[in-house]
Amino acid sequence: MKRLGIYVQVPFCQTKCTYCNFHTGVVAKERFRPYVAAVCREIREHRELVRAAGVTWGTGPLQESRKVNECSHGGTARGEGAASRSSGQASGENKETECAVDTVYFGGGTPSLLETRQLEDILEAIRETSGTNGSRSVEVEGGFAPPWGPESNRDSVRPRREEGGPPDSHHNELANRSGENQAVFQEVTLEADPETVEEEKAAAWVRAGINRVSFGVQSFSDKELKAAGRMHRRTDIYRAVPILREVGIRNISFDLIAGLPHQTKASWKQSVDELVALAPEHVSVYLLEVDEGSRLGKELLAGGMRYSAGAVPSDDAMAEFYETAQEKLGAAGYHHYEISNWAKPGFESKHNLKYWKREAYLGFGAGAHSFSGRQRWANAHDAAAYVTAIEGGRLPVEQLETVTAEQALEEELFLGLRQLSGIDVGRIEREYGVALEGRFKSLAAAGLVERDGDVVRLAEEKLSVSNEVFVELMR
Repeated sequence: MKRLGIYVQVPFCQTKCTYCNFHTGVVAKERFRPYVAAVCREIREHRELVRAAGVTWGTGPLQESRKVNECSHGGTARGEGAASRSSGQASGENKETECAVDTVYFGGGTPSLLETRQLEDILEAIRETSGTNGSRSVEVEGGFAPPWGPESNRDSVRPRREEGGPPDSHHNELANRSGENQAVFQEVTLEADPETVEEEKAAAWVRAGINRVSFGVQSFSDKELKAAGRMHRRTDIYRAVPILREVGIRNISFDLIAGLPHQTKASWKQSVDELVALAPEHVSVYLLEVDEGSRLGKELLAGGMRYSAGAVPSDDAMAEFYETAQEKLGAAGYHHYEISNWAKPGFESKHNLKYWKREAYLGFGAGAHSFSGRQRWANAHDAAAYVTAIEGGRLPVEQLETVTAEQALEEELFLGLRQLSGIDVGRIEREYGVALEGRFKSLAAAGLVERDGDVVRLAEEKLSVSNEVFVELMR
């Protein structure tokens, strides 16, 4: 069974955090309804909309030399998110390959602001029109059509639910409002802010099929949260987590940001300690990004003092905070599997792993990105413009790029080294017809990477300076 990930962008927030460089906005709840309707229409009419926007399904220049992941849009492939050609069939015949959606991720923004019925509408659109539970995508002229559209196989089965253990052992069941059989997704993630969690609403999330919540905690210090423009406070975190546990959410992820204004060595240690005590299954730790896309970043670059810019920790302090998190999370039993991500065994983010492994995924909504293995494209970021375009029967694709072999190779190296398991140099050399020894020799001599046979990985003690390693690697 070949697997495909679905990302749904919800670009709405209650307020704009000072450090945020995402294309999100604060709008009245009345704006949610037409946006959700547009997302559902994009999902249901996706095949036609994307083709009309110039995205092709055919095989690309990487087809023969590189087994790219083209689960939804054609070609041969490796790994989970891929389609394979059947042997022994004459050219021109319809060939079938099983391809199904197994992860859904609601990101933003703050998707937990949506009404539960709106989340259900989107999940129902995905379930009705995607290949789930073994539905097949059929090869058409120029490549594979995606498992998408009204002709998709909608049959499904109801598996036995097993209690306990990581998400794989108790696949989530999405309720069909008609009471018929239910489609199955391994992982359905909802990004949520602590202050938006209510018992009735959380219980409805579970009934809708959500089995993973990604919490924008950021800090356990009210002073830091206030300076960053966050709506929640420390007490909201402690109120929300028991609610999620009580309604049956067994997979919770916490985000922390190293480098917030007023953050100190002591306050960071306290945040990490409190996180460990609450025992989420997954943890993401991000360093504060400084760029002109956020109010705080722009102020820092200008040397100003607004938004508590003068209280932002130094780069060295942020690196130390990261290393403190490494130590404490490791001691608490978390597996460090990607530069910014830790998980208890079996709770790695299945959806995000698709990005790092260059597997296929489709994005829906304003600003959502998609990747077929051959092409990348993104929808227009402006939510109002997106809704207007979809209502007019047009997909507002503002970025469309065919991935070259050189770009694919760079992505293999960059994304591969982000994973603590490292990259298989031998495989990459064979598939791309290149020699990589020269790229790693100086990095290994400097102690920045380690090599174990064909596997090259970042040195554990150098993860906090990984960006410098990537810059050197791409030269």
